[in-house]
Amino acid sequence: MSPAEILHQIFGYQKFRGEQEQIIQHILAGGDALVLMPTGGGKSLCYQIPAMLRSGVAVVVSPLIALMHDQVIALQQYGIKAAYLNSTLNYDQVRIISNQLRQKELDLLYVSPEKLLTPRFLDFLDQTEIALFAIDEVHCVSQWGHDFRPEYTQLTVLHQRFPTIPRIAVTATADEPTKRDIITHLGLDNAKIFTASFDRPNICYRIVQKQNAKTQLLEFLQAEKHHNDAGIVYCLSRKRVDETAKWLTQQGWQALPYHAGMDNKLREQHQMRFLREEGVIIVATVAFGMGIDKPNVRFVAHIDLPKSLEAYYQETGRAGRDGLPANAWMAYGLQDVVMLKHMVDSSEADEQHKRIEQHKLKAILGYCEITTCRRQVLLNYFGENLVNICGNCDTCIEPVATWDGTEASQKALSCIYRTEQRFGVQYLIDVLLGKTNDRIKKFRHNKVSTFGIGKELSSNQWHSVFRQLVARGFIAVDVEGYGGLRLTESSRPILRGETPIFLRKDISKRSKVYGRTSQWRSFSGNDKILWDTLANKRLGLANSQNVPPYVIFHDSTLEDIVLQQPQTLAEFANLSGVGAKKLEHYGQIFIDLLNEHTTKYGNQVIEKPINSTIDRVAVVSESAEVTIGLFNQGSSIEDIIIERNLKSTTIYGHLVLGIEAGQLELQQVITNLKEPEINEIEDQFLSQESMDALKPVFDYFDGIYNYDILRCVRASILYRIK
Repeated sequence: MSPAEILHQIFGYQKFRGEQEQIIQHILAGGDALVLMPTGGGKSLCYQIPAMLRSGVAVVVSPLIALMHDQVIALQQYGIKAAYLNSTLNYDQVRIISNQLRQKELDLLYVSPEKLLTPRFLDFLDQTEIALFAIDEVHCVSQWGHDFRPEYTQLTVLHQRFPTIPRIAVTATADEPTKRDIITHLGLDNAKIFTASFDRPNICYRIVQKQNAKTQLLEFLQAEKHHNDAGIVYCLSRKRVDETAKWLTQQGWQALPYHAGMDNKLREQHQMRFLREEGVIIVATVAFGMGIDKPNVRFVAHIDLPKSLEAYYQETGRAGRDGLPANAWMAYGLQDVVMLKHMVDSSEADEQHKRIEQHKLKAILGYCEITTCRRQVLLNYFGENLVNICGNCDTCIEPVATWDGTEASQKALSCIYRTEQRFGVQYLIDVLLGKTNDRIKKFRHNKVSTFGIGKELSSNQWHSVFRQLVARGFIAVDVEGYGGLRLTESSRPILRGETPIFLRKDISKRSKVYGRTSQWRSFSGNDKILWDTLANKRLGLANSQNVPPYVIFHDSTLEDIVLQQPQTLAEFANLSGVGAKKLEHYGQIFIDLLNEHTTKYGNQVIEKPINSTIDRVAVVSESAEVTIGLFNQGSSIEDIIIERNLKSTTIYGHLVLGIEAGQLELQQVITNLKEPEINEIEDQFLSQESMDALKPVFDYFDGIYNYDILRCVRASILYRIK
């Protein structure tokens, strides 16, 4: 088969994304490649498809022993011959896999770098036909990266010992220092570098000023209706992990701790529960997450500041791998800066390493304090230019107000100077607010000129001023001085009144949160019942095979089942993520569920037993008649949603029936499409073998037109060709 045929028939996808096809062809031709592609971008396909086409076995180097089992099981679900070798296997299991290798019965073999580097295994590979080497999570090779693994630096042996075998090194994130290390340590000087867009448009980024992090986290989870969602909460210390997990559990959430100080068996048990159960929240240090393939993680929250923008991007990227909307939320405060600076300054690293870490810390501080689009700044850090604002981060959804903070900044800086540059934020604020306590009296700071000159601002507002001045580099935190603040050279122009400074106006509560919600979240009535039925069946199938539910089908596939309701195996095969093996194993099971649902709850569309799937009769229910009547009387769709207290998907479903029954015109319902756009969508529908599948058309236009628009256009076609 060709790469495109494998993509469609085995993996169930209609077309390649980005440079996937070019990467695959490059590897098939025997070239080396360094692939920088975001989490969920399809990196694995770039070596899995060549592994099936090149003669021999592809050796995949992965640092994730605990996850290899699920990675291999996921491939086997597609009918791909894959196995793994690591320390979890017994002698008999190793012998079986070794025999499979000798008999050339495997397409992919996953191994840890420790296993790969043993002389015995390298000697074994000398006797084995190798298709390619794939080095996953390749950023681990760099000492500047956030997941440094010393053994990765020894993987240059692959180039030295097997110079004719193509290598593909993949990672979801690498800034310039990390990229240079990868090329140098692995001898990839002649490799072709493929860099996909790092943009994850389905993730909404939001940062709040830390007050009470646990309470703020709970408010976020409740506001975003994340009950029963999988999520990750990152903390800087093990103690905070344990406290936060316990506290969330007490509040009624299913939260599990994960950090390096736990018993290994319990830690792995928590990871498996997160992967295989629904609605589990993992509270973790950065020890958790690399290689996590769970696609339906709906949120990643940080209640402490990450060490770098690279780490932040990698960690937040674990949300929304399925392409459905997800949230990245962080609470950030000045105390985080003090703690991270202390960790950098007190480390045993050399001065060059410390300078790099300090630079990375400054970059993420700047990101936290910006008033412009967060996604633009984040992508710019990785060398990518986003021309237009994203519309899906807090600063875009609610533009940040600024105020002239020149005078307040001068007062803050002067207060630091007048108190000998050795006190922390709260003490300085007390001086500015004119508080007379024993400590201030002891140091006679009730006599300095800055005592009581800041009463126009509240304590919280002064906290914001100091935090922003630190983030912008006008104030330095003296870690050796127990968090005392001191002036930097760049603060002089502000003190002298030569440079104005505008500060962001902090908002404690935002009236508007996120505009994007997943389609299935808006399912109601019978559709919601169907969604739950499908999800429960998926869970039962997964449990019977001891695999995570997403290995059966992703949420996005279940969403397509609800939206498209395929009635035949041919229609089911058109769903995204349904390859030949999954169609064989699960297609009829889910079609039977749909039929049972239709028998019990009815359906809005009755199919005629005619060869053409487009010959059908639209049955307009009483509820749909009410909606159509209101619409014809001049009510807007938004007004009808409010008046009838129904979800937008339900209302659009009624209007679709109205169009198909000839009671409404397409242009009445969809007013923002021009005729050439409608014609282009119609042409794409008519070019499909069946018009029942919406997903291929949705994918063809890269999601520009949502499913409601596509359903309306299809209904118009169906009415005209009856």
